[in-house]
Amino acid sequence: MDEAEDLETLGEKLYNLILPKHKENAGKLTGMLLELPGPVLSQMLQDKAMLTAALEKALRALQLAQDPSKGTCKDEDDMSASSDSLGEQLFELVDVYNTGYSQKITGMLLEQHKDAVSNLLSDPKLLEEQVNFALKTLKEQNMEETDISDTSDADDTERLGEKIFSLVEEMDPLHANDITGMLLEMEPAALQQLISDHTMLEVAVQKAQAALDTQNQPLST
Repeated sequence: MDEAEDLETLGEKLYNLILPKHKENAGKLTGMLLELPGPVLSQMLQDKAMLTAALEKALRALQLAQDPSKGTCKDEDDMSASSDSLGEQLFELVDVYNTGYSQKITGMLLEQHKDAVSNLLSDPKLLEEQVNFALKTLKEQNMEETDISDTSDADDTERLGEKIFSLVEEMDPLHANDITGMLLEMEPAALQQLISDHTMLEVAVQKAQAALDTQNQPLST
């Protein structure tokens, strides 16, 4: 019951924000936005730019649903243009869900028959189901990729070693081998960070150089 009450409260707040600018479609637009996850809606109430962007996308979807004739085509050029516009419209609707995978999900949905894609544009419920399903599939694929990468740790370390060596060689060609060997004792995730952050790499190299200097110093008698 709490969730229903929360949704009702969010709906009222959204409606009050939408009404001044979109009197005719305020109810429909509020209904479309309420399909989004609760946390996204809460964020929209605090972030006007985010709400405006979502409203623009919802408005375009409404216009398309009210005037599907825009999607009709007569020859092959029109066919490809119409497919492009379908993709753009679908992307805008998918993007509202803030999944982080808008581009990939749109691509997956566009593999369906054109009529099925048109149905998604005019049926928010169906679109939500398909977006959730595509998101689940993508996350499962990512997990599988992680499993596969675990089995090839040796290859990854070798590749990381080569990258680190080439970067270290630019800073200290004389000790590049020794320094790379020392850095490769770090975790792969930390090594990835060194490759992408030059400042961090410089600090790590300086530490390794200091350690090497200490090792090479003759023992005082």
